Parts: sequence; C-alpha cells; structure tokens
Amino acid sequence: MLEKYYVRPDSVDRIRSSWIASEIERYVDWLTAQRYTQRSVLRRVPVLVSFGEFAQTHGATELRQLPDHVEPFVQLWVSQHSRAKTSARARKRVGHCVRNPIRQMLRLAIAGYVGRGRPHKPDNPFEQQAPRFLVYLSEEKGLRPRSILQYRFNLHQFAAYLDRIGVNDLSRLSAVALSGFIADYGPRIAWPTLRNACGVLRVFLRYLHREGVLAKDLSALVEFPLSYRHANVPRSISWEQVEQVLAGIDRRSISGKRDYAMLLLLSTYGLRGCEVAALTLDDLDWRNDRLKIRDRKAGNTTTYPLSAAVGAAIIDYVKNARAATADRHVFLRTCAPLVPIGSAAVTARATHFIQKAGIQVPRPGSHTLRHSCVQRLLNAHFSLKHIGNYIGHRNASSTQIYGKIAIEQLREMALGDGEDVL
Repeated sequence: MLEKYYVRPDSVDRIRSSWIASEIERYVDWLTAQRYTQRSVLRRVPVLVSFGEFAQTHGATELRQLPDHVEPFVQLWVSQHSRAKTSARARKRVGHCVRNPIRQMLRLAIAGYVGRGRPHKPDNPFEQQAPRFLVYLSEEKGLRPRSILQYRFNLHQFAAYLDRIGVNDLSRLSAVALSGFIADYGPRIAWPTLRNACGVLRVFLRYLHREGVLAKDLSALVEFPLSYRHANVPRSISWEQVEQVLAGIDRRSISGKRDYAMLLLLSTYGLRGCEVAALTLDDLDWRNDRLKIRDRKAGNTTTYPLSAAVGAAIIDYVKNARAATADRHVFLRTCAPLVPIGSAAVTARATHFIQKAGIQVPRPGSHTLRHSCVQRLLNAHFSLKHIGNYIGHRNASSTQIYGKIAIEQLREMALGDGEDVL
C-alpha cells in the first residue's frame, strides 16, 4: 500500500526500515479504507516514522512501551516545529495534529489502548450508592436509550452541585440542598430543560427511597417550574423562505447534494434531525414509492408517500455523491472517517443554510424546517389531528401549540365581528 502514495523507492525503504513498519503499514491500510486523502496520509506517515525513532532512542523495544513516549514526543515536536511567537492556541493545534495519528495507530496496534483524551464521565455519577438506577430506568420503567441519556446529563448536573456544596452522602439530602440545586441551575437554562431536570430528580429521589438510601421520600419537595401552556411560539419561516434556503445550496458538490436531500426531507415531511440521520437505504421502497421512518420519538413508525422531488434528490446523492460502502445509512460524512452523519450535523447544516439565506429566526436549525412544514399544513387547512399524525406526535396536545401559527385564520378572526367564534 505504501507504493500507492510514495513514488521514490528510497522513501518506501526508509519507512519499512522502521522497527514499527508493520504497524505503520497497517495504519496506512486503515486510512485508505476510511477514505482519507492522499495529502493526509503523506502528512501522517513521517510523523509516525519519527515517533518510532524517538521511542527507540529512549529505550522502547516493544509495542506495549510506546504509549509512555507519546506525550514526550509531542512536546518535542511542538517545540521544534513552532515559532517562538506562535500563540498557545496554535501550539495546541500542532500538538493535536501530531498526537492524533499516533493514537490512531496505537489503537490498531495495541489491544485496549485508548490514550489520553477528553475525560469521560461515568454513566451513573452515583454508582456507589445507586448502582442500578440506570438499569431500573431501562428494565422497569422501559425508557429508551435517548431518554436515559437525558437522565444521565441531569444527574451529572445534580452531582456537580452536590460536590460544590460538600454533600457526598445521598442519605444527607435535604430540602435545602434540593431547592438550592433548582435555584442554582434554573437561571442558566431554559424552563423546559429545568422542567425535565425536576422530573429526573423526582424519579431519582423516589428510587433512592425505595432502595432504602433515603429514609423519607423527598420527591414531593421538588416543585416543577411555573409555566404557561402554549406560552412560546414555534420557530418557523414561511414556505417562500424555505425555498430560498433550499435554493442557496450548491448542488454541484458532494456535500451540496447530500445537504439538499437532507433539508428537503426536513421541510417536506417535518422530520426531526435524528430521524434524517437514522434513515437507511432499507427505509426507501422505490418499487412502491414509500418512505418509512422507524423508531420515532413517540416509539411509532410512519410511512409516507415518497414525493418525486425528494426521491430525485436522494437518487442524485446516492448515485453521484455517496461513497461506496457497506454501511446502509443514507447520509454519510463527506470527510474521513467514512461514517454516518450524526443528528447534530444535520442541525448544523440546516442552521448554516438558514443563516446563509439571511433569514432571522430564533435558534435556527432542523426544527425550524419542521415547524415550517407544520405551518404549511395549517395554511392548507389540515386538522391538528392529521398534522400530529403526519409529523409523528403521540399526543394531540403536542400539536395544539401550532395553532398559534395559523396566521391567516387568526387574522380573519381579528378582522371579523366574532360571530363565527360564537
């Protein structure tokens, strides 16, 4: 594989003379399989060869000894390849560019190697006193992994607060500590997030009481924040603005073909970003012109007629832009490594093109196009029940908030004498 990237035989000979040559070649094979560019491969291999020489000079004779030499080598490389006036941020970036290929190679060469990276928090911050809480959520309450992820996030917020105030024993929880957490956390977040945190906390406190950690059930002491039904207006844009957003996508590029198909799905069917990211080739029934959205937020599956415009956009992407891979997900990253795109990336692309079109809307993203789809259905006089079924709502009350964006109907009511209401 080295001959694919290096024309001069002496360059290949120097690489293969390294005592970690087999690991370097294995890494190059992995880079090729992940569709890294030739420039990336040519930039990474010399770093690995230098790392092997550095480690050998400092006494490394076995692969298992290599991790001990990563950071000293990175520090030496940064000091030699950074100018004296280079900013700390630039030096940090140089260090990352050197450390990353070494760690990737070592993960392939050494079983179980992780390396220094972003510290990972435990799934359950209260593992010592409530070790089976996440199992309880999954097996007894039947929560889905996405919901459990939200529980984990809020539990970490609660654990951080208890650590700050010096409460290390859950049996010492009191009304003061609980109200203090709400007062501390509430001003930093939106009220829906605080409402969810209160719900998580109440479930956790009831579990602690059931398991005997708390002598008394304190869940009633956690009061939900005061809110008013339908207090907020959904963030939507007009259909003319949606067309303006779609027109701003350059469909000549690989990423443009992909982004156009994704945003068209969001705006046509009112899908969520995670639903677009999870779409697979098996969900497209070309014979019957059907599109299936599985495992929705409400736990249901919805089948849509596949519109000609959406189908043409997906075909254009799959045939002319999507990389050949065994992965069945429809939408993939355009840069290596070649993996399915995530829901956050779908939201980021929607945000990018909304802002590129110069459209001002609070918190632009994939949900903006979802709300715009609902507004279009309302303007076409569809009932809220049909709209809720279309966009995958389990409860009709979730759809009622969209009644506030029926602008034309509200305008007619305001201009009339009110008799039609009576």
